[in-house]
Amino acid sequence: MNKVKAFALLEKFSRSGVLVVGDIMADHFIWGRVSRISPEAPVPVVEVKKDNFMLGGCANVLNNICSAGGRAYLAGVVGSDDTGRRLLTEVRNRGVDTAGIVVEEGRPTTLKTRVVAHGQQVVRFDREDRKPVQAKSIRRILSYIRSVRDSIGAIVVSDYSKGVVTRSLLTGIRKTVADRPIFTCVDPKQRDFSLYEGFDIITPNHYEAGYAAGEEILNGQDHVRVGMKLMREFAFRAILITRGESGMSLFER
Repeated sequence: MNKVKAFALLEKFSRSGVLVVGDIMADHFIWGRVSRISPEAPVPVVEVKKDNFMLGGCANVLNNICSAGGRAYLAGVVGSDDTGRRLLTEVRNRGVDTAGIVVEEGRPTTLKTRVVAHGQQVVRFDREDRKPVQAKSIRRILSYIRSVRDSIGAIVVSDYSKGVVTRSLLTGIRKTVADRPIFTCVDPKQRDFSLYEGFDIITPNHYEAGYAAGEEILNGQDHVRVGMKLMREFAFRAILITRGESGMSLFER
């Protein structure tokens, strides 16, 4: 792709409707410094200097689309708690409608808190419930997707294995877009790739791809064999295997 075509694509972002579906999370960073060890236990005492609350999980994908000038929609589940309410506010502040976000009573909003001192993460603690969301929550998400499908050209399913991306949700999405030119992309987390069968593109890392194919990936030739095997078995149009410092491997039909 040359520079002219790249800029032409960027200019179209504001006209591109993208729906992000998946596990909505919050990332909380606590920043400080350590100057002593606690007399109560052999652990560092962090003197807190500041903290940041950020959109996480699939909400971070939404944030990236908005930052690039895209027109974004969001569907997922939060809890009826302070974190959930703050996430809803953050989403609205980006000009995004929250009609696709289901508030589920009794379920905590996924919150990952990281304590960082001198540039090093000291500890992370998670507040979450990873069991599948309620069936009525899935029905509400699918109803929302049907209501916006004429306004979108793509769906990004962002799976963090926190209970939203279930077989029933993915089956419902496939049925909803079956007769429409909507591009579907999945960032997977679960090892059983039959859940994602038939989506246009899937973006596993090399560990996830190896698990799904039942093979260990050790070198570039392994990537080729695994990528082609997954293409054959699950009818994807493309697979992008991320490989850390070794870059990425793209397979297309």
